[in-house]
Amino acid sequence: MKNYELELPQGYVEAKTIDAKSDKRIMFLFTLVSGLVTVGAVVVAWLCLGLTANNWMDKLIGDGASYWHNFVFIGAMIAYVILHELTHGVVYKAMTKQKLTFGLTLAVAYCGVPNIYVYRKTALCALLAPFLVFLPIFTVLPFLMTEPIDVLWCALLWGMHVGGCVGDLYCTFLYLTKFRNPLTLLRDTGPKQTFYVPAE
Repeated sequence: MKNYELELPQGYVEAKTIDAKSDKRIMFLFTLVSGLVTVGAVVVAWLCLGLTANNWMDKLIGDGASYWHNFVFIGAMIAYVILHELTHGVVYKAMTKQKLTFGLTLAVAYCGVPNIYVYRKTALCALLAPFLVFLPIFTVLPFLMTEPIDVLWCALLWGMHVGGCVGDLYCTFLYLTKFRNPLTLLRDTGPKQTFYVPAE
């Protein structure tokens, strides 16, 4: 079976559109869930480290943590956003050989293949690639750290990763529940995904 179509075949109808750039409701929901996941990860790490309102400063700074650690992790956060989108792009490119588009707005970073319609298998591979590649890395990373401040930064990275995959996971959920037909097509412009299904 082909991985994509250059044109929308006859007999297909638009079934659903997710626009993370223009739809303020979607933007708000994705941002809210992403933020809650990120904060939750940091809170769990905070509790696991035994930090309290009285001892957090001594425990974080007093354990020998250096300020350069902060710059390293801030750099890692920026690099992760880029690598996340590049991972989408690598899968799309490998499976379609078509032109990619990348972008960044105040609400979303994105990668897409706007000039084609991809089949379900291709879309699922591209959607899940960053989640599956980076989840083991960010899950193991906190356990390799010796300084509490670094554990918190790693927890922030983990939360940022899982929270940043909210849109990808939501589309995956739709594929697993609503769009199970392998003939389902997706036009992914980056911030906007439109699902098409064969008309009954």
